[in-house]
Amino acid sequence: MSARDAGAKRRAYTGPALFSFGFRPFFLGATLFAGLAVPLWMAAFAHGMGLGPDGDALAWHAHEMIFGFVGAVVAGFLLTAVPNWTGRAPVMGMPLALLFGLWFAGRTAMALPAPGAAGRLVDTLFLIALALTIGREVVAGRNWRNLPVWGLVTLFAAANICWHAEALGALTHSPGIGKRLALAVLTLLMSFIGGRIIPSFTTNWMKKQKLHPEPAPFGRFDQLVLWATIVAMVMWVGWPEAAQTGVMLAVAAALHLGRLLRWQGWRTGSEPLVLILHIAYGWIVVALAILAANVFVPGLFGGASALHALTAGAIGQLTLAVMTRASLGHVGRPLTADRPTVIIYALVFAGAVLRLVLPFTPLGYVLGASIAGTVWAAGFLLFAAHYGPMLAGRRPPTRPASN
Repeated sequence: MSARDAGAKRRAYTGPALFSFGFRPFFLGATLFAGLAVPLWMAAFAHGMGLGPDGDALAWHAHEMIFGFVGAVVAGFLLTAVPNWTGRAPVMGMPLALLFGLWFAGRTAMALPAPGAAGRLVDTLFLIALALTIGREVVAGRNWRNLPVWGLVTLFAAANICWHAEALGALTHSPGIGKRLALAVLTLLMSFIGGRIIPSFTTNWMKKQKLHPEPAPFGRFDQLVLWATIVAMVMWVGWPEAAQTGVMLAVAAALHLGRLLRWQGWRTGSEPLVLILHIAYGWIVVALAILAANVFVPGLFGGASALHALTAGAIGQLTLAVMTRASLGHVGRPLTADRPTVIIYALVFAGAVLRLVLPFTPLGYVLGASIAGTVWAAGFLLFAAHYGPMLAGRRPPTRPASN
């Protein structure tokens, strides 16, 4: 399909606006889910109530935030980006609604008290379908440059299968491998895609502001960062407590810091829509550094600290940065952060910082985590309230220039 035919197909679409592009249902669904699921988990955990298929509220929270919330954001981003990469028409209408329905069915199945193997199978279908869809589009568009993205989505689907296999007792040789594999894949996705969009968007903004020099373009140093991260993540998935793994995690953290400094994010303070991308990427440095520290001094940080630096910090901030920018751009709004958007960023950043700090204060773990989770979830609920009408509504006939 030519780019002209793809454009004609998009213009000919007359169905619900919500299903006219992948970012619309999945960004809205992801933020509503994050904003509601975190308080639900906190209430269940604080009062000793069962939640999820095994009655384990903590396990349900971990699975649903990784595969439910982040899975929806990944779907929304890729279903929007891949048509731009391939020149093909986006998945829209009934196929998109069915894909979103699979995601929702997975969330429903995982909320049931005892879904058994059948319910867990339902949950695996969404990411499998997403991987097949992305693979089809990349191959049909002969967009071989983005095969690594398809490979990572496929690994993410495999990580979910591993998670369920562990829960059913079919995978016992490496406890927690499903969770570690999923987080490793997400770290690589953020490193790979963030390495494209952050310097690109920063450069575009700096050119408009007539700021020089501009961020360093992708080069051999970036390749070194990606390969070091791949090695570090493979070692962490397979041998999380090995000294060699700690060394490689520390090396990866240092290289990511160098990469971040090359992008000169501190010069973008006047535009939060750009600055947030750099802040989010900085959380990857923090998470890798804490993971490395935990290998050598296990009692220095709690095991949950590194995971929440990665999830609540890096993933939470970068998903918001991408969702706000993509939503504004694709619905025809100016690419600048208004006051509600800045508040959204601030709430999620504060929630991530509090999640690392408060459990180690006299407040205690449950109260500290509850305060942090409430602040973090509020940011996503505000996104749903502020951006929901844009996501569900029609796009204006003209689009302002992007920065």
